Amino acid sequence: MKEEGDDEMVQERIEGANRLALERILNAQPTLIGIGTAGEVIPGMTKKTILHAGPPISWERMRGPLRGAVMGGLIYEGLAKDEKEAVELAASGEIVFAPCHHHDAVGPMAGVVTASMPVWIVRNMVQGNQAYCTFNEGLGKVLRYGAYGEEVIARLRWMEKVLAPVLKAALELSGPINLKNMIAQAIMMGDEGHNRNKGGTSLLIRELAPHIVAADFCNKEKIDVLQFMHGNDHFFLNLTMPACKASLEAAKGIPYSTIVYTMARNGTEFGIRVSGLGGRWFTAPAEVIDGLYFPGYSAADANPDIGDSAITETCGIGGFAMAAAPAIVQFVGGTPEDAMNYSKMMYEITEGENNAYKIPVLNFRGTATGIDIRKVVETGILPIINTGIAHKEPGVGQIGAGLVRPPMKCFEDALEAFVADLEEKGLL
Repeated sequence: MKEEGDDEMVQERIEGANRLALERILNAQPTLIGIGTAGEVIPGMTKKTILHAGPPISWERMRGPLRGAVMGGLIYEGLAKDEKEAVELAASGEIVFAPCHHHDAVGPMAGVVTASMPVWIVRNMVQGNQAYCTFNEGLGKVLRYGAYGEEVIARLRWMEKVLAPVLKAALELSGPINLKNMIAQAIMMGDEGHNRNKGGTSLLIRELAPHIVAADFCNKEKIDVLQFMHGNDHFFLNLTMPACKASLEAAKGIPYSTIVYTMARNGTEFGIRVSGLGGRWFTAPAEVIDGLYFPGYSAADANPDIGDSAITETCGIGGFAMAAAPAIVQFVGGTPEDAMNYSKMMYEITEGENNAYKIPVLNFRGTATGIDIRKVVETGILPIINTGIAHKEPGVGQIGAGLVRPPMKCFEDALEAFVADLEEKGLL
């Protein structure tokens, strides 16, 4: 039976748990330690495992860009020779589909990871957990946006055979790279860590270039690698994502915590996971993105929100740090004033401020960090996410970029489940 004083005790437990969750996120030290092959380093991977972005989903419920990326992944792995064979195999039940998040990984947009793909290995040096992410292909017709043509597969093979080996050798010469420091510097340079990564990519090139030059590869391979990185401003995104994943996983499973440690989308559903509720997903239909479209495309062509890259916002950067990156509005829409207001608004739904990722224009205030489901529901303010837009049909690719918010139902359902758990324990 509930006794007098229980309400205060429960409140104290929640507040204490949320302080602990925030402390673990802020104390994390995500560090790039290596490069490996997905099938060899990601837990639970097999030749017929395909990881995808967002909460769990079956082939039947996948939409265009995720289907396209799966088809491309099967062709890339040599499990199918063309689109027809890939569709048949994907629908056969032989392929194991699983969220990247269930395997300590994250994937931008469609998020597809297959066994032969090279991945970054990022370790949280405080908690010891690791996170993994594929390499960024660039913009346009790329696998992560659902494109799977010959040029897409050829690029993936070059990344596996040339890009990854050269960078692996360079990283072995350089030693581990502190990504937390690098992200903090990038934010000072006008990045927000999700859709603007010019500073981060530049810092990474600066760090690795001398070691790429010193690596034991022919000059053409080294030049090609440097040119590829130089020509891809989004290259660093695939390091901010596992850095955020490694930081947030430290906050998983804290009893009584209402802090969100995962936000992710599979193109059909948006899903969140909450620290005190373990690995349970709370999902709702994904929203269509409000943004800027490439010539010839409109919202009628857009797939709903997709990708694991919202892990950046979950960790307090990305859309939460747009005030540090006013130039981002030229890519996702809005005005510099909008960017400022979005960042300020996020303080109303979070537990605290990041002591490393600071926004100069807000007098070096730390970014809002630690999304609290209670505050989201109470205020009606939803997290802001900036993101790319994929065409709704497989094989087309990116058609724009913009802003989106999660469905409120995810947070309402999570809060209801949290209250139900307290009631089951006799605390309410």
